[in-house]
Amino acid sequence: MMMGNPLISALRKHAEGHIAKHKANVQVYLKNPAGIGEHSDIVESMEKEILEIAKYQDVIDMIDQHFAEEENLPLFS
Repeated sequence: MMMGNPLISALRKHAEGHIAKHKANVQVYLKNPAGIGEHSDIVESMEKEILEIAKYQDVIDMIDQHFAEEENLPLFS
């Protein structure tokens, strides 16, 4: 079994981690918006989180579109 390129894999995992973090923040807003005292505009705060999710999803989409073959190549040959 060939290991994928660790650089591309790391970039994908980095983006996936940020998506998970920002999704968790949105879920907190949805489940308990009154408990977030420093955020008076919850919708604006949620929008910021969703824009961050979109940014990192774009990274994953670009990896899939432009670097899918490289993702399956070893770092050194």
